[in-house]
Amino acid sequence: MLRILLLACATLTAAAQSLPAPANVIPLYAGVAPGSENWHYDERAAGTASNPQAQNIVRPVLMYYPAEKAITVGTAMIVAPGGGFRTLMMSYEGVDVAKRLNQMGIDAFVLKYRTTYVDTATPPGPNPQVWQNVRAMSDADGQQAVRLLRQHAAEYGVQPNRIGMIGFSAGGGVLLSAVYGPADGRPDFAAPIYAAGASSTPPPAGAPPLFIAVASDDKTVGYQGSIDLFGAWIKAGLRAELHVFQTGAHGFVTKGGGADHYLDRLEDWLRVNGLLKKAI
Repeated sequence: MLRILLLACATLTAAAQSLPAPANVIPLYAGVAPGSENWHYDERAAGTASNPQAQNIVRPVLMYYPAEKAITVGTAMIVAPGGGFRTLMMSYEGVDVAKRLNQMGIDAFVLKYRTTYVDTATPPGPNPQVWQNVRAMSDADGQQAVRLLRQHAAEYGVQPNRIGMIGFSAGGGVLLSAVYGPADGRPDFAAPIYAAGASSTPPPAGAPPLFIAVASDDKTVGYQGSIDLFGAWIKAGLRAELHVFQTGAHGFVTKGGGADHYLDRLEDWLRVNGLLKKAI
């Protein structure tokens, strides 16, 4: 049993160490995040070295990955990983995306938002999240991330009106909450990718342009919500682009089709909308 535990710990440690270190880790709140005052347990690494994950997020933060100064364009994007609000997929929906954005000259900020407590072999006692709406807290973290980054835009060398967000699955739900939320916590542009909760809900006044992507064989969230979201934006006379890839499945894990290159299509869209033009 001890050998099994040691192997498990080694696997989790490898998962945590497989991610490139951020230039900075930025807390979203001064002190304890509102509502988490009684969450007396530690964040834990999960997954594998090839698929590192984070669970039991108590302290929401932004992990800052800046683009090289020679190519930076003054645009920032918050990256919200998915994971069903129970875990965060930190590589292919997090840091890997941040690094690809860096190649475009975009400064990236990976968002670790609060998640539902995942029980372990040694729980800290009664679940402190009982009767709490953790999903609402995750959404609040997304809005706070935009708000905080906009307030400190000059510090990070980005334009306060060029702060976007890309979100995947559950992270796409966090993104949509920010898009539909108060103006001070709303991104200037957004990319919901196989987003949870995408629907035909009419956009709010001042809603940002959207880049939407999903696979037609997504059996988890389906494709119709993304189509309806696109339709709602177009009906309102807003800018939007939609890609429904033939294959990819949820997470774009099925390779060999157009979904493999969704970030190339995002780059095209960002360029069309002037977001890759260097700010003066």
